[in-house]
Amino acid sequence: MSENQNLLAEQRRALILDEVRRRGGVRVNELTRRLGVSDMTVRRDLDALARQGVLEKVHGGAVPLVDASTHEPGFEAKSGLELNAKADIARAAAELVAPGAAIALSGGTTTYALAQQLLDVADLTVVTNSVRVADVFHAAQRSVGPRPGAATVVLTGGVRTPSDSLVGPVADQAIAALHFDLLFLGVHGIAPGAGLSTPNLAEAETNRRLVHSARRVVVVADHTKWGTVGLSSFATLEQIDTLVTDAGMGAAARTEIAEHMRLVVAGEPVGDTDA
Repeated sequence: MSENQNLLAEQRRALILDEVRRRGGVRVNELTRRLGVSDMTVRRDLDALARQGVLEKVHGGAVPLVDASTHEPGFEAKSGLELNAKADIARAAAELVAPGAAIALSGGTTTYALAQQLLDVADLTVVTNSVRVADVFHAAQRSVGPRPGAATVVLTGGVRTPSDSLVGPVADQAIAALHFDLLFLGVHGIAPGAGLSTPNLAEAETNRRLVHSARRVVVVADHTKWGTVGLSSFATLEQIDTLVTDAGMGAAARTEIAEHMRLVVAGEPVGDTDA
């Protein structure tokens, strides 16, 4: 990490959380040296991460929080994690979208980042069950006014989850009547055997409908999602056409993923960008 005095707080906290997860725990004095900040700054960061429910403070440091399979972090808790990875993934995923396509974006912080990359793609029809994703397109239209080629956004109804997705029978019925070229799917976890999973039972059913309505399914997930299993599975690895991830994905995981689907690693060369 070396000298990171100029990092934004959320970037610094994402680095801290990555260290905690990777090493199974860290001490405050180690973080002060590696980040080049004061003890007080590190302790404030640990307090903030503990409040988000993503790690546990212990005497002199922090350890990973053992998540129950039913624990569902809120949008704000997840939005500061793996920021660079999500930005890289969003740019790579946007390359898969052609003007005039009908696409769907599920809820999640990575699909939210992707939405921001799609504002200049002409004539899109965007189906989403994410309040945050819809707001990206609506805010852009409000700021610049009507313009040729602006996306048409279809926001499903439903009951709002902690991650600001709309789920339940209303969302399911709306999605079942639609068909789209590409689905970009954010996930809580992806793992061999369990496939794609989420802690929220209603969200799992809505995601099943999204997968069923898509001609091709693209999962956008950073490397920390690999090996995570939530309460309810909603798709197998064989139902996924492409996984777009970041360079932090390990070699063994890459090999296993490539047996089931096309793997796109953001920032690394790919031969063909057609999902």
